[in-house]
Amino acid sequence: MSEIGVFEFKGKRYEFPVEIGTENEIAIEIKRLRGDTGGIITLDPGFKNTGSCKSEITFLNGEKGILRHRGYAIEDLAKKASFLEVAYLIIFGELPTQEQFAKFEADIKKNTLVNEEIKDILDGFPRAAHPMGVLSSLTSALTAFNPEYTDVHSEEEMYDAITKILGKFPVLAAWAHSKNEGAPLNYADNSLDYIENILMMMYKVPTTAYKGNPIVKKAMEQLLILHQDHEQNCSTSTVRLVGSSHASLFASISAGVSALWGPLHGGANQAVIEMLEEIIKGGGDVEKYIAKAKDKNDPFRLMGFGHRVYKNFDPRALLIKESADAVLADLGIADPTLEVAKHLEEVALNDPYFKERKLFPNVDFYSGIIYRALGIPVEMFTVMFAIGRLPGWIAQWKEMRMNNEPIGRPRQLYIGKTKRDYKTMSER
Repeated sequence: MSEIGVFEFKGKRYEFPVEIGTENEIAIEIKRLRGDTGGIITLDPGFKNTGSCKSEITFLNGEKGILRHRGYAIEDLAKKASFLEVAYLIIFGELPTQEQFAKFEADIKKNTLVNEEIKDILDGFPRAAHPMGVLSSLTSALTAFNPEYTDVHSEEEMYDAITKILGKFPVLAAWAHSKNEGAPLNYADNSLDYIENILMMMYKVPTTAYKGNPIVKKAMEQLLILHQDHEQNCSTSTVRLVGSSHASLFASISAGVSALWGPLHGGANQAVIEMLEEIIKGGGDVEKYIAKAKDKNDPFRLMGFGHRVYKNFDPRALLIKESADAVLADLGIADPTLEVAKHLEEVALNDPYFKERKLFPNVDFYSGIIYRALGIPVEMFTVMFAIGRLPGWIAQWKEMRMNNEPIGRPRQLYIGKTKRDYKTMSER
């Protein structure tokens, strides 16, 4: 911290330390701003220019299209590692040894059983309830069945809480899906690996044996790896903020699920499919809708293109496009929605308007296509996102607690009425 940042106001000069991250990111440390200046705060709607923490988990450079977890490029992790390997890396800091991985996987499997009384809570929801609302509620309910306070300074207790949520969360997600479909509830099969178990619990019919598809499994595993962590996004910062009050891991994850539910965050891939269906209803003329997207006076928006952070390309999208192509080719599905998606992708990638503005298809565009091809209903898209993001939420919560970060308490700029005298009812 040899550099300093200077702030001048009304003839007074204030100096603040400048910190430089390991990837040469620069941050002015302003935690003393309000105290030193007698009440001045920064105003940053959406916190787009505000760093809320220091983190060792994920590095993201949107201008260069870089995403790394603990120093490992997302391209290497998605192609070479399993979902639980990446989860272990993100949560504990290093890739696991063979012995560590075997124990991690076994301990997660020990925790796949869910208390039967959870079913009573699930039964209370109408079938039409959105699976994300069900998932958030059931995750929060885990606190009732695990009321013990987790000592964050105990490696054993932290590890136990982590393997519990990793084991039970996919079961709750699959049950939310079954509730929505009016289908029987499936339990985990500990002879299967993590990803195969998720697919089995969602698709197995009690009257027939479950048969997996290796191409579908590979695509699902890669897709979930690509969603594991993405720095301080809305749901992740929510998990950290809730956890800063020393709320439990389960309660904090439940809050993250609710934050992810929004259409501007995890619901974006659902919006892609809804857009494609709108194009089909409008006659399927892709060029017409491309023109509408270019017209700034037209309310139509082209969903699944561009990204709030990536100003070049989304490295996750380049990877998942290959999986999307493989799944579509293997399943041979004749779906007009998927045909429109492929046509839209081709036109947009070759249109100067989109190329100049770097509006490339993002991970939400391709993930929606894959989920559609697998027959996953649109209401479940965000649930699948949540399963993928779970390890990142855990890692961020763990890091926040281990760093003993203070409770989150943003400030505001008040713009309401100044002091007024109270008038009785008859005087108003």
